[in-house]
Amino acid sequence: MNRERNWVAIGFTGRKIKAIFDTKGTGANVTKAIMKVEYNNLYTHFVFTTLHRESIIPEKNRVRIEKYVTGIVKNNLSKLYAIYANPDHMHFLVSRSPDISETELATIIAESSESFINSNKLVKGKFKWQKSASAFSVSKSNVDKVCKYILNQPEHHKKVSFKEEYEKFIQHYQQNLKRIR
Repeated sequence: MNRERNWVAIGFTGRKIKAIFDTKGTGANVTKAIMKVEYNNLYTHFVFTTLHRESIIPEKNRVRIEKYVTGIVKNNLSKLYAIYANPDHMHFLVSRSPDISETELATIIAESSESFINSNKLVKGKFKWQKSASAFSVSKSNVDKVCKYILNQPEHHKKVSFKEEYEKFIQHYQQNLKRIR
């Protein structure tokens, strides 16, 4: 007996998944509720880079930008643990709601903060983030370590440039990916 199902389409309608599949040629429609995730540990370390890696964020406006981003995170069902806006890049660690993807959260933060920075003239000229960001997963046991790393950015960048820092991140996470594959 052949129990194989040929999936034709899956669509999302509100909080339900509508799956249409063909079983024994009946073309049956099935609607299932999405499982709610009650508890999660979705810690993500984001790194945003200014367009062309320009050192454009002035120290005098750093805290104001960080506070604004904190509000964006909170308003999107997530929690911010640490943030530091360097002149040419920004690090922040969040635990995000399972209802929002890393890409969605990053896009909301990037677009909102760009608008806020420009409308309040917090930098000289027009401010933009690069069109791509980085998002690194963090285990619960490493949250304190990552928070300290983010908050120690001024001291860290006295020894290591952003380019060197970023290359180390990519190298570290690529090695982890290779081990998984």
